[in-house]
Amino acid sequence: MKDPKVLLSEEVISQRVDELGQKITQDYQGEEIVILCILKGAFIFASDLIRSIDLPLSVEFMTLSSYGDQTESSGEVKVVSDLPFYLTNKNILIVEDIVDTGLTINTLMQKLQDHHPKSVKLASFLVKPEKIFHPVQIDYTGFEIEDKFVVGYGLDYAQKYRNLSFVGYFES
Repeated sequence: MKDPKVLLSEEVISQRVDELGQKITQDYQGEEIVILCILKGAFIFASDLIRSIDLPLSVEFMTLSSYGDQTESSGEVKVVSDLPFYLTNKNILIVEDIVDTGLTINTLMQKLQDHHPKSVKLASFLVKPEKIFHPVQIDYTGFEIEDKFVVGYGLDYAQKYRNLSFVGYFES
């Protein structure tokens, strides 16, 4: 496989993540939030984002998968590690790497309602608007992109390329 072409540079990503952190700080002023990072793809985005949020916060992790080692969603969401139990009356900010079909986020939103949170919002690093099949409210969007399979900045292909400082794609 050839090296990926740059879609979003490290500088562009850094600037946008800082903007999102400032907006989240403003929107939750005077509140405490729980960052719910969806592993594995969102871990780099989440770590950069929380450093740009100037609020009291805690961080939890959940692992969901609908891709496995494929480049297309399987259509099934597998819960690999579940939610923490103390989300009742908490402001939850889900941090996701990418929303394409919307299936994973819709599944998670349904699960979260069982925990009776105070509020639930979604920050997604990437969104593929043309692929969304299950409508989802995205409160904080990093970038809207075309329907390309992307890697880097936490996103992978068969567990590789997560460590790239940029977001790239492979030409056919």
